[in-house]
Amino acid sequence: MTHSLKKEGKYSYIEAGEGEPIIVLHGLMGGLSNFNSVTEFFSNKGYKIIIPELPIYSQSLLKTNVKSFAKYLHDFIDFKGFKQVILLGNSLGGHIGLYHTKLYPAKVKALIITGSSGLYESAMGGGYTKRSDYEVIKKKAQDVFYDPAVATKEIVDEVYETVNDRNKLIKTLAIAKSAIRHNMAKDLPNMTTPVCIIWGKNDTVTPPDVAEEFNTLLPDSDLYWIDKCGHAAMMEHPIEFNTILDSWLIKRGL
Repeated sequence: MTHSLKKEGKYSYIEAGEGEPIIVLHGLMGGLSNFNSVTEFFSNKGYKIIIPELPIYSQSLLKTNVKSFAKYLHDFIDFKGFKQVILLGNSLGGHIGLYHTKLYPAKVKALIITGSSGLYESAMGGGYTKRSDYEVIKKKAQDVFYDPAVATKEIVDEVYETVNDRNKLIKTLAIAKSAIRHNMAKDLPNMTTPVCIIWGKNDTVTPPDVAEEFNTLLPDSDLYWIDKCGHAAMMEHPIEFNTILDSWLIKRGL
């Protein structure tokens, strides 16, 4: 099932279900549809799932950074009138969730990260010198997943279009630099929010030792592995991802 995009003020977002709000944060080139299974499952479990379209390519270059996106998220939470939320982020979305939690800890009841940036950024935004070569871009898109078949033509086409749009490419590189600047290693030990870390054992973008480091540095975190899984666990193994997260939310009384 595809959910239609709501537009209110400056915000565009998907919303499904009623109950405890879970705000889902997509990655750099990740569409909102990457979270279809999360939306379907948890909107029927007593949660309100909200997936805002982050202004990754629509803000000025000066505001194309992790901190600005975290502030944008804070404004969106206020706009929706939520006192507290659960955040779930993949890749750059995880980094934005972490940075938002650092800035506004009282607003975040819990945080779920999967394949998150924030500690290790070398693979983000690099290697687009042959961006006009479709096969090169296809290979890069496939490398994100353990099973290359997950990188459908639709996904490859979207990545290809993004990296061949000069404005989007400049912003992609600006975000990659911002992710390096906003390294969270020194902040994580001070963050007491409960964090669920769900990671693909075969993630080559943010390798498994990144998940281990997140788990070591965060005071109140639980780490779960998904085997034969790359950078986007909720897409490659949706049932396992949802089962792990559901159990964790129950365990934590969320």
